[in-house]
Amino acid sequence: MSEGLEAACLALAGEQAWLVGGAVRDELLGRETADYDIVVAGDTAQAAKAVAKAAGRAACFPLSEEFGSWRVSARDGSWQVDVEALRGASLEEDLSLRDFTVNAIARPLGGGEPIDPLGGREDLRAGRLRAAGPSSFSLDPLRVLRLVRIAVELGIEPDHQTLREASSHAPELARVSGERIFVELRRTLATPAARRGIELTEQVGAAAVVLPELEALRGVEQSRYHHADVHEHTLQVLERSVELTPAADGPKGATAELGEHRLEVGRLIAEPLADQMSRGEALRWGALLHDIAKPQTRAVGQDGRVTFMGHDRLGSELARKILTRLRTSERLRAHVAALVRNHLRLGFLVHRPQPLDRRTVYGYLRACEPVEVDVTVLSMADRLATLGAGSEKAVAAHLHLAREMLGDALAWRAQGRPEPLLRGDRLAGELGIAEGPVLGELLEEIAQARYAGELDSPEQALERAHELLRRRREDIAREAL
Repeated sequence: MSEGLEAACLALAGEQAWLVGGAVRDELLGRETADYDIVVAGDTAQAAKAVAKAAGRAACFPLSEEFGSWRVSARDGSWQVDVEALRGASLEEDLSLRDFTVNAIARPLGGGEPIDPLGGREDLRAGRLRAAGPSSFSLDPLRVLRLVRIAVELGIEPDHQTLREASSHAPELARVSGERIFVELRRTLATPAARRGIELTEQVGAAAVVLPELEALRGVEQSRYHHADVHEHTLQVLERSVELTPAADGPKGATAELGEHRLEVGRLIAEPLADQMSRGEALRWGALLHDIAKPQTRAVGQDGRVTFMGHDRLGSELARKILTRLRTSERLRAHVAALVRNHLRLGFLVHRPQPLDRRTVYGYLRACEPVEVDVTVLSMADRLATLGAGSEKAVAAHLHLAREMLGDALAWRAQGRPEPLLRGDRLAGELGIAEGPVLGELLEEIAQARYAGELDSPEQALERAHELLRRRREDIAREAL
């Protein structure tokens, strides 16, 4: 029992109060949880304050004035207790208004057997997800997406009637806020069964409402180097991403496909990023949206070759728009947009002479920063899911290069961009030029040469800058003749 639940039991002993919802369900399944919903027959504010006092250092604040619910949460975020008023005239009526039978089980805080008027325990044993009542989805259309999320989180299957009811209410998701929709999608994609979650989202008709851009990928045929249309390819890339970066669980959260860098990549993908997501979970959004602009960019040449020129750039813009619609943080939008924008870069380098020269490596890392590691892993997932003509050799070559690049990308991320040999103001003064594009180009060339091991002192950097500026002026003079 967590500190939060223990405090609630202590504070509300003797009161009409019940633990309900997911916490009871998880208890029955032997799953750990730190998120508790408690229903009280009395005053919710008084009950919440009593729980906060019993817990000691805890925050206590109202969640909804309309419904009178309150939240008590640990200062360190380790647990939270939501205190809600009893809906209806009885506990049984309250439970009948909940989403699914497996979440409509209550347990008296004072002790006693679970109260299960709708057969939720039997549904759990049968691996069945069933609506709590005929009005379940009409009361809250978000439950259509919650059905998907609970199904993949628990590994259970919705029954046919529940699927039919969910499908009939899917269009009503259009009036649900983007924030609430994103929470359900985020949690669905965070599961090992992320692909199954997307497929179920599509099956009930929810994807057409909340992610219409994904539905638009169906039937978009690709070149002979692909074995699937864009929609199926996208789901396979998502699946490969899950395999490469399982749920963030520390150094083990990466697979042997990543070679000697598996542990370092595992630590990186476990890092929190934004919106209660790890970098590994954000990578799955990159996988889902990496080809999102292919329908708009598809073209067929005179030779019959199918191309999608610019889908990386346009896709980056679309990914940002989608995440903006879902009201995510700017940090997540920028991160996923960068993944989409750069997901092709490594593939372009496979045909260069190997091993890559250091200038080329610098250019890749500089362009992909700050997702240099993440997008390299995404490119591996993309390549593993591209199994058309000549794929065996192409996959092997790409993975070999990706593993080599991961070492440089991890070092770049750990150490940061190398310090400049010369500051811009000093270089401008030494050369007698103003700040502007020319100075920027010179500084970038010096940085690239330093990374390649061609320069290692300010004096050498200044000499290189003088030479580059001289050549530039000579070129301009020749063009003027």
